[in-house]
Amino acid sequence: MKRICVAFVGVLALAGTAAAADLPPAPQSYYKAPVYVPPFSWTGFYLGVNGGGAFGRSTWDSAGGFDISGGQVGGTLGYNYQTGLAVLGIEGDVDWSDISGSTTATCAAGCRTSDSWLSTLRGRLGYAAGRFMPYVTAGGAFGDIRAATPGFAGDSTTSAGWTVGGGIEFAVLEHLSLKAEYLFVDLGNFNCGLGCGASSTDRVSFNASIVRGGLNYRF
Repeated sequence: MKRICVAFVGVLALAGTAAAADLPPAPQSYYKAPVYVPPFSWTGFYLGVNGGGAFGRSTWDSAGGFDISGGQVGGTLGYNYQTGLAVLGIEGDVDWSDISGSTTATCAAGCRTSDSWLSTLRGRLGYAAGRFMPYVTAGGAFGDIRAATPGFAGDSTTSAGWTVGGGIEFAVLEHLSLKAEYLFVDLGNFNCGLGCGASSTDRVSFNASIVRGGLNYRF
């Protein structure tokens, strides 16, 4: 009887082994490494367009000060270099402008100051907060300032001055960014004499606050 029981247990063991061999293999789990996404970088050249409005003051020695305002639109070229969270850059722009104003307060015929184009060349210092970059900027400014009174030829000059301001830029796509900025521009003054109807030299100054937006394509 004992031998019969041992034989029966052996048969059951062999049957279990055979059944296990017929089972499909257990599914295997595979480790999938996370996709590496490189950090966003502001380094590189960029080309863009900009446009906005300006408001400021012009002063004549003979007529006093008066308000000027208008719009502008133009192109931008620049380069950024990012090191850590700091972004160092240089940017230049040339804009067509229609900034002007006049007064008749002490100038019966009407003294008028206008600017037909404006250009800046500036350094930029930004903080790289991912795709956001607030920045400050400063440099040189250049413009074609014209002073005139009715009945006289007027006078114009390419004036050089300075500019300072700041803004924020946001990368909406890998190579495309939007910006909004403020610049204060001071183009100094120039002398307008007989062309402005003055018997002596009349000194004319120009300064303006510029608020504008821009679209840049980064290479």
